[in-house]
Amino acid sequence: MENILEIRDMVVDYGIIRALKGVSLDIPKGKIVVILGANGAGKTTTMHAISGVTKAASGQILFEGEEIRNKQPYVIAKHGISQSPEGRLILSGLTVEENLRIGGYILKSRAQMNRNFEQVYDLFPVLKERRNQQATTLSGGEQQMLAMGRALMSKPRLLMLDEPSMGLAPILVEQIFDIIQELNQHGTTILLVEQNAQMALSVAHRGYVLETGKIVTTGSGEELLEDEAVKKAYLGG
Repeated sequence: MENILEIRDMVVDYGIIRALKGVSLDIPKGKIVVILGANGAGKTTTMHAISGVTKAASGQILFEGEEIRNKQPYVIAKHGISQSPEGRLILSGLTVEENLRIGGYILKSRAQMNRNFEQVYDLFPVLKERRNQQATTLSGGEQQMLAMGRALMSKPRLLMLDEPSMGLAPILVEQIFDIIQELNQHGTTILLVEQNAQMALSVAHRGYVLETGKIVTTGSGEELLEDEAVKKAYLGG
């Protein structure tokens, strides 16, 4: 199976603290891959290193065979990687549509921007209804949809979602995961960091468990759902 992203022995340091200690993982093209782990395990750091927000001290990050480690974030975005960050980071003072437009800043033509708006609005009709509203007045679930929509505006080949269900009511969590599966069915490869391990593993083709900066377990979503150590640590079993 062809990998869209390959990470080999990636090390990330924050000052004297080694946050990632030689992480290696593969993200197959067209699949959903989830990273599980407790707070502080290094999940968000892994995403930030891929997107260039955090610099890796050593190792390789290969996107479609090309080394992208330590390239500038805007260059990595142009390659076809985008991220919906933990906490959503909605830009205050801007409308819903202005937030989305910023997600498409790398697009070269107005026609492409308009096409991408329509695709995002098809996925998230509530955003179309509220497109002229101040983005920070949206509900938590709507803000999560906006964060995902903003990340989709650049038509990424790899979409990274950091805690998309955080703080949402169960019915909204189901809705977000339905959309994740729909995006994947239309060909988007997805890397998912998610506290709701049950939901994440139920949609994931592959999963990795990260503990204190190291990968300790890997397998298919189904295998990890049945893994006793994973059940005990992340599934309340």
